[in-house]
Amino acid sequence: MMKIFFSAALILFVSILAYAQNEQAPIVEKEFEYKNWEFKRADGNGEIDLRKFAAGKKFVLVVYFAPWCHNWRFEAPIVQRLYEKYKDKGFDVVGVGEYDTVEAMKNDIIAKKLTFPVVYESDSTASKMKTTHYEYRKKVGDNRNWGSPFNVFIVPGEMLKDGDTIAKKLHVTAGELIETEAEAFIREKLGLSKVENKTETATKKPDEVCDPNAAVLKKP
Repeated sequence: MMKIFFSAALILFVSILAYAQNEQAPIVEKEFEYKNWEFKRADGNGEIDLRKFAAGKKFVLVVYFAPWCHNWRFEAPIVQRLYEKYKDKGFDVVGVGEYDTVEAMKNDIIAKKLTFPVVYESDSTASKMKTTHYEYRKKVGDNRNWGSPFNVFIVPGEMLKDGDTIAKKLHVTAGELIETEAEAFIREKLGLSKVENKTETATKKPDEVCDPNAAVLKKP
């Protein structure tokens, strides 16, 4: 009986561990209508209109995230590194917080030392299926439960000029960015050469499941 118990516990632990692995995903092009938005900044300093934010820039990343998500904890430093490296070359980033309080988003910005602007679309888990974030994920076939992080790349020079729709075909990543791939993609869009010193990519160890109500997974 004891052996059966330990076997079952081991299977459960391995299953949780496997599920908790990082959710890195490739950059892929998808057809869907991406609308302009105007959201309040998490720091309270006004609002950001995406069209106006993107104007005059070469390439923009909109990254949707939930502060409590451990997959976001892995991607955040990657996005910050890319932002710092290419912000003076025409690249910009704006984060869109989801499914947590504004206070939690403020704390997340401080804890992760994010210097790019962050706005928020929703402020509770109850808003999950009411957000454009949820709508877009479903349109591109992202079947993750919470979809954090979710990355949308925009070429401002190719944005539709009229109406609420910014673009009907965009590159997205339904999961964590693969840093080397993301950097190569950014450099291509910025018109920079392919030759570049490689950016070190952080190695993520198995961690908690990306769920606001998940129990902490203790490491052996």
